[in-house]
Amino acid sequence: MNTSLIKQVLTIAGSDSGGGAGIQADIKSMSANGVYAMSVITAITAQNTEEVTQVFELPTSIVAAQIDAVFDDFDVAAVKTGMLSSTAIVEVVAKLLKPQNVTNLVVDPVMISKTGQALLKPEAIEAVKTQLFPLALLVTPNIHEAQQLSGIEIKTLADARRAAKVIHAFGCKYVLIKGGHLLAEQGTDLLYDGRFFNVFKGEFIDTPHTHGTGCTLASAIAAHLARGKSMNDAVQTAKAYLTEAIRHSLAIGHGTGPTNHFYFLQT
Repeated sequence: MNTSLIKQVLTIAGSDSGGGAGIQADIKSMSANGVYAMSVITAITAQNTEEVTQVFELPTSIVAAQIDAVFDDFDVAAVKTGMLSSTAIVEVVAKLLKPQNVTNLVVDPVMISKTGQALLKPEAIEAVKTQLFPLALLVTPNIHEAQQLSGIEIKTLADARRAAKVIHAFGCKYVLIKGGHLLAEQGTDLLYDGRFFNVFKGEFIDTPHTHGTGCTLASAIAAHLARGKSMNDAVQTAKAYLTEAIRHSLAIGHGTGPTNHFYFLQT
């Protein structure tokens, strides 16, 4: 790789002290997929593989200052957002991203942790839908998030198609509903561009160690969009990467262990 031409990708998300999700997962995933990762931290979580014990939101002024610092100096090829926590943070992120005209904005609408901790306040969901989604190239909800965003119970691909249409109407260009283990068609994801559906069938790996999979996938997609891949190719490549990261997931900690972002470095 010619490092002078490396694409620079920004993640705007919360910090996971356990290292498996959030900013830490984003940076690992982006690095593993061949881009230079930069970060804006929105909140600090006290978190491990078992639980989130505390959340501290950073002041919007420092969130804004981080965004300004990155855009003032770097050539940002893509942006991925994760945990935004509050209406005020959503609003400042949307306000500062809008004039940057980010071509490749991937919004992962993080709402709840795997352990059940709310990571987006209920009143902030409307701000995400009305202020951030219209700026997004891609929105990547999991089944739980897609149900909450669309008001549709999702159990089958047909349900996911209906939900994708509702979410797309909020203004994003693409919607990727991540099926995971919850759809009847396990390991299957659904991409919708406003006209056509593309079904990405995947291998379902039966492991409890899937902490950070959503962050990892969205970040990998952002990386490959930054590198010039089409949406379909970026999703396919990122999904293949995530499958291997899950296959080689790490049984560390006492709860839901993390995916292995650098599985290919193992000897």
